[in-house]
Amino acid sequence: MTATLPATVTVAPVPRRRSLKPTLIIGLVLLLILLLAAAFPRLFTPFSPTDFDYTAILKGPTGKHWFGTDNFGRDVFSRVVHGTRIDLQIAFFTTAFPFVFGTLLGAVTGFRGRWGDAVVGRVADLVVVFPFLVLVIAIVAVLGPGLTNMYIAVSAVGWVSYWRLTRGEVLAQKKAEYAQAAQVLGYSPARVLLRHILPNAVTPSVVYLMTDMSLGILLGASLGYLGLGAQPPTPEWGVMVADGKNFMVTAWWISTFPGLALTLAGVTFSLIGDGLADALRPRA
Repeated sequence: MTATLPATVTVAPVPRRRSLKPTLIIGLVLLLILLLAAAFPRLFTPFSPTDFDYTAILKGPTGKHWFGTDNFGRDVFSRVVHGTRIDLQIAFFTTAFPFVFGTLLGAVTGFRGRWGDAVVGRVADLVVVFPFLVLVIAIVAVLGPGLTNMYIAVSAVGWVSYWRLTRGEVLAQKKAEYAQAAQVLGYSPARVLLRHILPNAVTPSVVYLMTDMSLGILLGASLGYLGLGAQPPTPEWGVMVADGKNFMVTAWWISTFPGLALTLAGVTFSLIGDGLADALRPRA
């Protein structure tokens, strides 16, 4: 007796591996370069970023001073490289607390709801009534200039965006079948939220974090330019742009190269954010 084969055989499609996007690869390479400059600045610069050299004041770019010198004879290239550490520090500290606090608060309020969600919502509405930069400048002006006070001001305002993103995702994810099945199985609310819902709801906040880092660098540079962020003679890019604003005609390089460094850092985090958005976007 011979076996009868079915007329058609259905083969399940093999899922394709998700490849890294070129934007993500380029962004990570640029970030690696910035991290190397921040970790080992003296490997790239032969001069101190703060030492004065009154024999080389306002010298243009040369083989000895690649980016020229400023009005105190300080090597601009050395200050730009050493400033990488300060500005990456600003990018981290202006986003770390808002990301952690806003994400956890959004997860709890979105999952539990009730009066806690209403109270946090009213506080968030009160914060967003004022323009972000104006509110940050007001807080720094009250606390006093400096990086630490800038971190406090940004943290007091910046958590709202992460709270809204995470809360919205948690509200959607807790209605999904896997979340309802976990509750039916008798899992504790903390386990359902932290082990099942939050890992699926945190993706938009992670993607936004990269964009927020580039905005954090620009914010730090803006406050440094206004004299409310890093203080001279700290080699911070915004401070350097402010130092060269009076010499744009005669010594354009003092402000131009720190400005290009700011642009490069902003593009780096933007590329990483775009690449993560593509890589983490769910497929149909």
